[in-house]
Amino acid sequence: MSRKASDYDESDVRVRPSRRGSRPRSKDRPAHEDAVPGFVIAVDRGRYTVLIPRGKGRKAEPERLVTAMKARELGRKGIVVGDDVGLVGDTTGNPDGLARIVRLTPRRSVLRRSADDTDPVERVLVSNADQLVIVSALANPEPRPRLIDRCLVAAYDAGLEPLLVLTKADLKDPAEFLGSYAPLNVPNVVTSTGESGFDGLEGLTERLVGRVSVFVGHSGVGKSTLVNGLVPDARRAVGIVNDHTGRGRHTSSSAVALRLPDGDGWVIDTPGVRSFGLAHVDLGRIIQHFPELEAGTGLCPRGCTHDEEECALDAWVASGQAGPAGASRLESLRRLLRARSGEGD
Repeated sequence: MSRKASDYDESDVRVRPSRRGSRPRSKDRPAHEDAVPGFVIAVDRGRYTVLIPRGKGRKAEPERLVTAMKARELGRKGIVVGDDVGLVGDTTGNPDGLARIVRLTPRRSVLRRSADDTDPVERVLVSNADQLVIVSALANPEPRPRLIDRCLVAAYDAGLEPLLVLTKADLKDPAEFLGSYAPLNVPNVVTSTGESGFDGLEGLTERLVGRVSVFVGHSGVGKSTLVNGLVPDARRAVGIVNDHTGRGRHTSSSAVALRLPDGDGWVIDTPGVRSFGLAHVDLGRIIQHFPELEAGTGLCPRGCTHDEEECALDAWVASGQAGPAGASRLESLRRLLRARSGEGD
């Protein structure tokens, strides 16, 4: 027998659940005012090792390491070594616990690279660093000036102070190589390996105190060996240079931040690089680091690349307005501009 509409009661009604859930989704996100601040020191397959500093006051919680994951509400925001973040969840330091990163503090600086000079997609390597330490061997393997130049461009673009560190000075005199970088006024430290260990390590340490320093360099130059000397507990794997190719193998698979023994400063070791794409770099930011030349760019024609016949900087230098070292500084500027464009490779 068929039933009339009046025969139904409320209990007979069946409501199909919404695919999007029973409650409307709110655009408001929790403020997480109780989030605990931390410093990201390592990233490994979606898990973040975060250092939570010691709190203030007599009953403050001690410093501790926490494993965390990124909260979904952060969307596509990437988290990298050096980031200052806010955490909720298990922030006790329990090795079996898991916290959530719910906040990313605005970055003071960003070191970036692209896959190559034509790739518009940039990759953030490290954040909040103060100094870029470019490590190169003087021999075994031979130095790669073009890669060094590209790292300098990346440092200038990121607003980092560059520091050139030359290793293996016991195998080759560094004077000639340093002479080629003298016009750039890049500070440098020379190290060598002797019977008693590293010579020059003390001078390097002095330049790292009170700073967050990122170490970059191609494989086999002794970067990880340097890091192990600076931070004895680091235990970074050390590679061997191939006798036939003169190249080293990658020993560091990911970036990691390591605190100096006295606690005043951080070293961020990065994987060995064989290229440094600069597609993201604005050429104007390079020129800013040559103030005696930047003052003359106002006389250049519109769209000047500063490496062409019509460039007004040649006349600016010839008139003496760039100082006695103007000619060598202009050549150094153009050398970096060519490194940015890939013409120097």
